[in-house]
Amino acid sequence: MALSDDDLDRYARHIVLREIGGPGQARLRRARVLSIGAGGLGAPVLMYLAAAGVGTLGIVDDDTVDLSNLQRQVIHATGAIGMPKTESAAATLAGVNPGVEVVRHTLRLTPGNAAPIIGGYDLVCDGSDNFDTRYLVNATCAAAGIPLVAGAIGQWDGQVSLYDPARGTPCYACVFPERPADGLVPNCAEAGVVGALPGVIGSLMAMEVIKHVCGAGETLAGRLLMYDALSAETRTLRVRRDTGCGVCGDG
Repeated sequence: MALSDDDLDRYARHIVLREIGGPGQARLRRARVLSIGAGGLGAPVLMYLAAAGVGTLGIVDDDTVDLSNLQRQVIHATGAIGMPKTESAAATLAGVNPGVEVVRHTLRLTPGNAAPIIGGYDLVCDGSDNFDTRYLVNATCAAAGIPLVAGAIGQWDGQVSLYDPARGTPCYACVFPERPADGLVPNCAEAGVVGALPGVIGSLMAMEVIKHVCGAGETLAGRLLMYDALSAETRTLRVRRDTGCGVCGDG
């Protein structure tokens, strides 16, 4: 798939990078990436991947835009209040890059629909805000051999990793085998979250997608990056696949 003159101009800063170049940009154009959520984390993921020229972006979200979202969910504007988030996000992405195909899945993922939806993509970004969805997305991606970039945030802290057990890395359940007890990890509505935090973690998620698609550098596969905004510190932990994992283990 040849790049047009407009593509060469739009993506010129990518193309001059040795690690991306024309071949990498063409791979981005062929890529199909699904974002679970068009909220705090999904907003920067979708906007940066659209700007980067990812050819097809899918969005899964069953929520509508609320005034309280606008403090951090920068893909939505005040005029979008009351609209489905998939519709608002798609309109913003069309303005960012009209050459990107946006596929809207205005629904909640369930065990019945997760496999056919996720199976239509090369890579999944999970920015969901509940553990049921996180474990469902992980299990579905692991079963299909689809890489998963997962991020999470709370108050002033965030984390991100790339889970790809089909290629020897842990899956999400290897690192977090049990979901926290109800009420132990409050959501953003209950505990609060600083508005710029999802921008930091979501941008890191988008970076992992770009590196994975282009084969650039070293991704976070097999590593968990943790960010503490209050202390302005990051830590990266090595994580290993659990051969006894109930999702991706040898049994």
